Amino acid sequence: MANLNIDSAKQRTFDAIVVGSGISGGWAAKELTEKGLKTLVLERGRDVKHNRDYPTTNKMPYEFEHRGQVPLEIREKEPVVSRCYAFREDAMHFFVRDSEHPYVQEKPFDWIRGYQVGGKSLLWARQTQRWSDLDFEGPARDGFAVDWPIRYKDLAPWYSYVEKFAGISGNSDGLAELPDGEFLPPYPLNSVEDYFRRQLKTHYGNRHVISARCAHLSKPSQIHFDQGRAQCQNRTLCQRGCPFGGYFSSNASTLPWAERTGNLTLRPFSVVESVIY
Repeated sequence: MANLNIDSAKQRTFDAIVVGSGISGGWAAKELTEKGLKTLVLERGRDVKHNRDYPTTNKMPYEFEHRGQVPLEIREKEPVVSRCYAFREDAMHFFVRDSEHPYVQEKPFDWIRGYQVGGKSLLWARQTQRWSDLDFEGPARDGFAVDWPIRYKDLAPWYSYVEKFAGISGNSDGLAELPDGEFLPPYPLNSVEDYFRRQLKTHYGNRHVISARCAHLSKPSQIHFDQGRAQCQNRTLCQRGCPFGGYFSSNASTLPWAERTGNLTLRPFSVVESVIY
């Protein structure tokens, strides 16, 4: 009797199950666990712990056999994933290989995948622009597809909610087509970019060059320190995984946050083959 696990059913019963641990899955886990729901996150790939599992993050260029470049042999064997800007010698371990996971293309489509905890949140380009009503009203205005059932005003408070937690740097530029948000200080344009901006403003008043809105902590707020993240170091080595948590990823932000609630169970190497509903 001493070996009976009387808590087995309790340990295998959850209020919510999240499939995937990328940007969407990580955020879903954060929201559900914060609300007190026992949440199971199923990830098909391996576990990647923040900081611990970024093996190349502090390596110097000379420590890579090909100085960070992907050899021609691999590029020819993996033509789709090789088109991704972040597929480099220092980050290949975060990518799915075409040859190992082929897919049917009825029309050309580059499916860039990352099968690990955090998914492609470790690899995304971190550009975080808000949609405007020009986007939401597009189908109705231009007569294509199905009209969006929501408008910008419906999403605006949720954009703000996400931006404050994730940490988005950028300027308030006052452009209707690119609504302003809850921004950390922007990264300044360099001298060439600023010259181009001024020339464009002089000769084409309706064209704008702005500092991109991106998910980097240019100047962290308390909520980011609470997540255990630090200021972006501007190393431009983001695809390796950031040990400082300077850019937003599930690994650096939402998953550790969810784990601290005590309501998260994260299970890697768990492929979901169907959803019963």
